[in-house]
Amino acid sequence: MTTTVPPGLRGVVVTATTLGDVRGDEGFYHYRQYSAVELARTRSFSDVCALMIDGALPDPAQSRRFAAETAALREVPSAVAAALPLIATAGGAPLSGLRTALSLTGAALDLPPLWDADPPTRRAAALRLCAVTPTILAALHRLRQGLRPIPPRPELSPPADWLHMITGAEPSAVHVRAVERYLVATVDHGFNASTFTARVVASTGADLAAAVVAALGAFSGPLHGGAPDRALAALDEIGTPDRIDGWVRDKLAAGERIMGFGHAVYTTEDPRSRLLRDTARELGGELVEFACAVEERVVALLAEAKPDRPRYANVEFYAGVVMEICGIPRDMFTPTFAVSRVVGWVANVLEQATERRIIRPAAHYVGPPAPQPVPA
Repeated sequence: MTTTVPPGLRGVVVTATTLGDVRGDEGFYHYRQYSAVELARTRSFSDVCALMIDGALPDPAQSRRFAAETAALREVPSAVAAALPLIATAGGAPLSGLRTALSLTGAALDLPPLWDADPPTRRAAALRLCAVTPTILAALHRLRQGLRPIPPRPELSPPADWLHMITGAEPSAVHVRAVERYLVATVDHGFNASTFTARVVASTGADLAAAVVAALGAFSGPLHGGAPDRALAALDEIGTPDRIDGWVRDKLAAGERIMGFGHAVYTTEDPRSRLLRDTARELGGELVEFACAVEERVVALLAEAKPDRPRYANVEFYAGVVMEICGIPRDMFTPTFAVSRVVGWVANVLEQATERRIIRPAAHYVGPPAPQPVPA
């Protein structure tokens, strides 16, 4: 019997989860039972990591213990640290190097297959990969610039340490909090392509590093994680407010996609975009004013062109603005996204590991009828 499946598995439910959901028609998403936007406004990145991995928001004492536990795991294994200069000089962006480095990390730590590991062992692997990912990315970035990597400082919060390891400067509290909001807001977002990829690999019983590396491969595509710098490049291309309408109309006439607008799930405004717009306005400045003007006109012109399919700014549009103001280099925008999303990936992998059945969908064959004679 043939079952018709929508392209891209759109709307197909493949499993049950306790990690969260995206309600696109409402413009709402949540981590476990809490609004993700409210968490971003009120809780630390470390607390949200605890929520996703351990299942509950920590109280103050638990929060301090979890933060100390994960801060002690940020150091890169020595075998991986020795390989980072070669990985950095081999070419490619830090996100590409991260795939290689995390694969090596899994080997260096001798991570067991999920199938053979008990829950505490899986949790320990999950925390280690989450903690070491920013250290690896920051080191690769600096090595590519001809600079020495900056070791992690366990006394700093994860967002503060991330900014410090990239720039070498003491980050301001305002910038740390802005980046923290972004990190919390992008930890997880339903069964997107990379999360689903991680769960497919996890369902085979492979080790946790293998699942995360596979997720990174899916994440690297420009239709998924690679848009924040492209959205900001559009602002550069427009240049001045008087050029907005002409630039948008030219893009629409050419049938080109306007990066930073539209989303596969949201039919209303992306709640992450609202959060980051507010964050950008708190930071202030000419770039923010210009971005708000561009957003207003792009949304209006898109509605004019296709009134039956409104499109709004997505998370990438204001993410680039916030990161630019906070001093994150543009080639580190998507790696910053990976710093947060790795938490969602490992949480999904841990959940998938409790299942003992491989994900094995079927395909509908549409080629020439078989069997046919094999040519001589």
